[in-house]
Amino acid sequence: MTTPSAPAAADEVAPLLTAHRAGLVGCRSCGRAWPAGTDICARCGATLHTPDRKGLQAVWAWLAAGLIFYIPANLLPMLRTETLAGLGASAEATILGGVVDLIHYGNYGVAAIVFVASIIVPFVKFICIGWLAIVAGRPATHQAAHTRLRVFEVIEFVGRWSMIDVFVVAILSALVQLGFVASIHPGPAAVCFALSVAFTMLSAQSFDPRLIWRGLPLRDRKDRTTG
Repeated sequence: MTTPSAPAAADEVAPLLTAHRAGLVGCRSCGRAWPAGTDICARCGATLHTPDRKGLQAVWAWLAAGLIFYIPANLLPMLRTETLAGLGASAEATILGGVVDLIHYGNYGVAAIVFVASIIVPFVKFICIGWLAIVAGRPATHQAAHTRLRVFEVIEFVGRWSMIDVFVVAILSALVQLGFVASIHPGPAAVCFALSVAFTMLSAQSFDPRLIWRGLPLRDRKDRTTG
């Protein structure tokens, strides 16, 4: 009669202890853990509170606001070009229109960057934040929880690159001001896009990553895995 090896047996029955089950509450500002019932973090002075799925209401609210402004950001013009103080030809370009123009003139690399940063990345962020808000606090294995954490870290990392369009519009508006000859002005889509990015970042900041670990079962068994 054979017996399973010690490491294999340990992986099968070892409980997954979290700070919440250990009677601790973590500080979201500095990461220090304190006994449950502590109100103020003695290290950084931040207010301590236990993770609660009710906080996901703010995540959904900011996410909905970002999605609302994301629609006109893609439909309205991002740039408005005027020549001869408006007496000559004037042109307006949306995000997708700018990508098409870049492809037409052979700037495939720049077109790919604009398309990914302005269309793909915001859309993926909406999906990922919504998915995290749905599965947060639900049962998961240790591996599934780490997957959720990696998704959250990716969202926070790409958030700093979400304003590329707004930066480009601001730079062009500042540089291409040739007085009566030609000028470039930001369109209404620039404001909508900036608001959409800001609301999406607030949605990600409102998400409590500690909820990822609240869904861990007491033991890491395959039959208790969801999400």
